[in-house]
Amino acid sequence: MYGYSFAIVIGASSGIGEELVRRLAKDGAKVAAVARRTDRLDKLAAEFPGFVIPVPHDVTDYEAVPDLFQEITKQIGGLDLVIYAAGVMPAVGEHEYDFAKDRQMVEVNVLGAIAWLDQAALRFENTKSGTIVGIGSVAGERGRHAQPVYNMTKAALATYMEALRNRLSKRGVRVVTIKPGPTATEMTAHLHMKGMMDPGQTAEIILRKSRKTGEFFIKFTHKIAFAIIRNIPSGIFRKLKI
Repeated sequence: MYGYSFAIVIGASSGIGEELVRRLAKDGAKVAAVARRTDRLDKLAAEFPGFVIPVPHDVTDYEAVPDLFQEITKQIGGLDLVIYAAGVMPAVGEHEYDFAKDRQMVEVNVLGAIAWLDQAALRFENTKSGTIVGIGSVAGERGRHAQPVYNMTKAALATYMEALRNRLSKRGVRVVTIKPGPTATEMTAHLHMKGMMDPGQTAEIILRKSRKTGEFFIKFTHKIAFAIIRNIPSGIFRKLKI
């Protein structure tokens, strides 16, 4: 259905990443599931024996990535899809400025993505094929008051993905940025928002949209809404506090 045979999903132990692994494995792909929580990876591997390969790894261990990337591709027998789904969004109070939390978001959401996707870009540029997917967020569309650094990390990821797309599209490589809206995961549980998307539904849409290079919202209504939000003058946007 999706057309992938060998995949790496980084951030695979919960939420959207976990659901991406499930759908790829059900579709017959061999998937390296990369995340910190070994117990959860082992459960996924037990659910799909022979299809899911658990790979314990902390995405902030950047120096380990090149060797680990090569080891994984040999272990699963090839590679045609890499998805970076790892991300953190700690609760931040309205008057809180916590560098430790900010640094964690930058290290996981941006630097971890660059460490892994640089390796994917290098491989796919040489093979002249493959798909790179980065899971962004509608939060990166503007600098909103509630989560300054999280917004920044998702904006940075979108720009990095666009640059990869501009480099690699002429080499036969698909580079896909997906911008989900609020999705019901462990990361967003503290937001207490109504109407969040189901992570399984989000994962399904991501894999369908991954077949075409570009930048995509999960919902058409988000595409329209954020086209408007992006063009609100800064002074007016500041007063709206959205």
